[in-house]
Amino acid sequence: MYKRKLFYFGLTTAFILFLALLSTAISAHLTRENLLQSNIAQSLLVEHEKLSSISYRLFKQLTDEIIFGQNANQAYVRKKQNLIQQSINQIKKLEIEQRNALGLSFTKGSVEDTDELVRLIDEITVEFRAVVSSDNKAPLNQQAQLKRLLEVTIDDQFREAINSAVARQARVVAAINAKIEMLNTTILWFAIGLGALSIPLILYGCYWLFNQLYQPLILIANATNSIALGHYQKPISVKLDDEFEELATSINQLALRLQEHEKNAIKSRKQLELEVKQRTSELTEANLLLTKTDSRRRQFIADVSHELRTPLTIIRGEAQVTLRMQSVSVDDFNQTLTSILEQAVSLSRLVDDLLLLTRAEMNQINLEVIPTKIMSLIASEVAKWQKLNPSRAITFEASTELNEQLVTIDIRRIQQVLAILCDNAIKYSKSDQPIDISLHRTDLLITIAIKDYGEGISAAEVDNIFERFVRFSKHSEGLGLGLPIAKAIIEAHDGSISVTSTQGQGSIFSISLPVGHK
Repeated sequence: MYKRKLFYFGLTTAFILFLALLSTAISAHLTRENLLQSNIAQSLLVEHEKLSSISYRLFKQLTDEIIFGQNANQAYVRKKQNLIQQSINQIKKLEIEQRNALGLSFTKGSVEDTDELVRLIDEITVEFRAVVSSDNKAPLNQQAQLKRLLEVTIDDQFREAINSAVARQARVVAAINAKIEMLNTTILWFAIGLGALSIPLILYGCYWLFNQLYQPLILIANATNSIALGHYQKPISVKLDDEFEELATSINQLALRLQEHEKNAIKSRKQLELEVKQRTSELTEANLLLTKTDSRRRQFIADVSHELRTPLTIIRGEAQVTLRMQSVSVDDFNQTLTSILEQAVSLSRLVDDLLLLTRAEMNQINLEVIPTKIMSLIASEVAKWQKLNPSRAITFEASTELNEQLVTIDIRRIQQVLAILCDNAIKYSKSDQPIDISLHRTDLLITIAIKDYGEGISAAEVDNIFERFVRFSKHSEGLGLGLPIAKAIIEAHDGSISVTSTQGQGSIFSISLPVGHK
């Protein structure tokens, strides 16, 4: 019911607003058209007056030629003729625009009169030239041709034509101004009438709508105050309009639910206390883990410092020993430089590893990926490691259907991962134990598995094996950066790496790469 009342009020207001906007748009359009017509008419009137002024100045200059000789004022005459031509061109252009805007009946004769003016100016100019060329020695006041030119052609015909054109254009300007004045008066009275009609209607509608809203709002305000004070037993019991009735029902239901929530508050508080205790326990465990991680970080810094100190000490020692020698041969220099180069390469590799892990944390590992035959790549790596370890059996197994399988990867980075895993498999298994490498495809993934038969990895070590800085006591070699580097490279390829291990039976490292990675 109340929705219908709002609809009627909105419809009435929208209709009044539409009328106001429509009248404003029409008024703006008509005003713009009239102003355009007025500007054209005013410009045309100014041009006619300008043409009159320039023409009379031209006639004066031509008269001076008769008095002072044919070559007098030639430059001024040409300048005035050019100005007259420009003014005539502008008048013709404006008269065409005026005729298009006002119509033929309103501007009848304007274009034709301009042609007559042009003809008269040309005729006057020719007659002046004729008088100058006649070389008449008689006094000027006795020359009939000159007298007729000045008194008849200029004073009568030209003056009448130019005055007629100016007067006609002044009438056009006056008519347009009167039209604009009439339009402004009409718009003013229309606006007054529309305001006189719409303002009372809107005021009455607002008053009516306020009365329709006031009683339900008072009831709702009282109900919310009762709920705020804790009185939940049906705070609204009066029948309202359909829309407010739904709101009243919702408020009553809200009161009942608040009552239920208060009953459950104590239970929830107790449950919250229990959860806080549990969360505190979890935070304690997390703190212990952070402490453990910080300890590993400190150990890593110590290890890195040691790893950096050793090659730097060797480099400094080699340089100092060589510099102290009284007589140094080329072989001594070569031996010293070779030792320094080896230590510098070791330092460079350590820095590269640390830089790669830092870029991985910032998601800035740059990959140069190309479609690659993965089976050929792995076979090449297996052959290389077999050649480096001739006493160990390194086998590679893959189905023939994967011969042409392409995977979009960074070849150098994947070779680095395979090198890390193969080196670990060889390092942590006995020399007579084989290394098995296999390749297979499942759905959209290519999986590379590297299995060794060494001592295996404990469950505690497996959980942390891909973390940085982790180095287990029985595996004292290295800084614990190889597997984190391998993980970072594989994840940059949108892949994954995992390990399964049984102590005493060896470990299997699995690399999964998406076939469609780009």
